[in-house]
Amino acid sequence: MQKIYFSLIIISLCYSAVQAGNPDRQGEAGAYELLMDPWARTAGLHSMSTSLVRGVESMNLNVAGMARINKLDFGFGSTQYLQGTGINLSSAAVSAKIGKKSVMGLSLMAVDFGDIEVTTTNQPEGTGGTYSPSFFNLGFAFAHEFENKVSVGVLFRAISESLANVSAFGFAIDAGIQYVTGEEDNFKFGISLRNVGSPMTYKGEALSIQRPSPNGQPYDITVDQRGARFELPSLLNIGASYDLLFLEKHRFTVLGNFTSNSFSRDNLGAGAEYAFDERFMLRAGYKSDLNVADPIQAPIYTGLSAGGSVTFPLSKVEKNTKISVDYAYRASKVWSGTHNVSVRIAL
Repeated sequence: MQKIYFSLIIISLCYSAVQAGNPDRQGEAGAYELLMDPWARTAGLHSMSTSLVRGVESMNLNVAGMARINKLDFGFGSTQYLQGTGINLSSAAVSAKIGKKSVMGLSLMAVDFGDIEVTTTNQPEGTGGTYSPSFFNLGFAFAHEFENKVSVGVLFRAISESLANVSAFGFAIDAGIQYVTGEEDNFKFGISLRNVGSPMTYKGEALSIQRPSPNGQPYDITVDQRGARFELPSLLNIGASYDLLFLEKHRFTVLGNFTSNSFSRDNLGAGAEYAFDERFMLRAGYKSDLNVADPIQAPIYTGLSAGGSVTFPLSKVEKNTKISVDYAYRASKVWSGTHNVSVRIAL
């Protein structure tokens, strides 16, 4: 009965998200850092591994995959976002089993914009000072795996964006479901709904300005301006994958993924991953926006992505105790692409 209720909720939310999609609204949302992928393993497939992602990385793509861990999973990552812009992402996450089939997790991602020069109307070349925005989000997740190989999950995320004298705060909810079937669990299907939450508004002293008194008095008055509200960039992912197993230790996985964006064009893509003994992995993907006629409106990424992973066992007795080092690269039209490096430890 719980599975039925949760599935109905997911379907209802998915239907609402699909109906909200409209490319004419592109650029009207905010908090676009929620769409940045800080994990190398998923970034190597251009964030299209909705059906097969697992562990701590699931909290950024499909939280249902977090249920498929052994006991404890934690990791951290570093990303050079569009190399040349000076923007870096840092991420850390941990998930742990509670009981036989349930998992709880905690994730944190922060954006480092570096030192930005302060300019004013009177000093457009710079005042000599610098500032650095503080953007981060904190997620708390729960996932559960049912006996029939269905896993579900939900994540609550707090979002903070601030400067020295102005800030915005909001909440978002992610939900997802994964289904595994086949003789060797080689067919996987996943749906995830992300970034559904409250509108955000900037508030603070920076929105207060001094204006002359309206009645001619020899003093100024403080006028507070209201910041415009902005929505979160909600989206719906639907993905499937199939594992081809051969020669005992070899796996070749093919996958496809569709993304419906509420504030931009929809995406469609495919990818593949090769693994030897689940210790050495290579992956690549291609994703494209749909119905883009004007090259100026094309996304910053060319659509190509690639990456690899190396996994080392930490114990000869416990086969599930291991450490993985992952790398990914996503090509872009300008700048020098995005580079991801992450480390993950599973116990």
